[in-house]
Amino acid sequence: MAADIVKHDRLVTLAIEIVMAYVTRNHVQATELSGLLRDVHAGLLRLSSGSAEPTEVRRTLTAAEIRRSIRPEGLVSFEDGKAYKTLRRHLTKLGLTPDAYRAKWGLPADYPMTASAYSAQRSQLALDRGLGRSRSLPFGTAEVEADEAVVSGAQMAADMPEQADAPDASDEGITREPFEDDGAAS
Repeated sequence: MAADIVKHDRLVTLAIEIVMAYVTRNHVQATELSGLLRDVHAGLLRLSSGSAEPTEVRRTLTAAEIRRSIRPEGLVSFEDGKAYKTLRRHLTKLGLTPDAYRAKWGLPADYPMTASAYSAQRSQLALDRGLGRSRSLPFGTAEVEADEAVVSGAQMAADMPEQADAPDASDEGITREPFEDDGAAS
């Protein structure tokens, strides 16, 4: 019995040291600290008893549950059951990557991380701001107007005289005197 108490005290001390080391390098809310300590201690107890398997077993999701989690206005997280426009930030807070989340819950590789309505809204916002268009086109210019500009430019070139630099009648009264520059500034 005394050996069990010593072993338990040793595990508590070890759990405290692990949590202290983790907290020095990671931001943890004060409310989450006791849960973190409890989880680390439970993990150490499982390891010391010889069962490395976690006590909580995740069940596999059915295709219907996966389909129900995908809504146009938000995706339902299997971690907490709440709907999110995008799961990436939520998963980062939980310490998961999108691939790890998909693997953990047995989701297909093409499972979305962003709600379709949110993606469409962001896409429309980008188009309204002129993103995704060629830089040569001014903002608000439609492709039809660009085609008309090319045609009108071609028409202007056809309408112009072949020698635009040739002197005309207005240039006859102008006399030009040669200018010599000796390089000295006056």
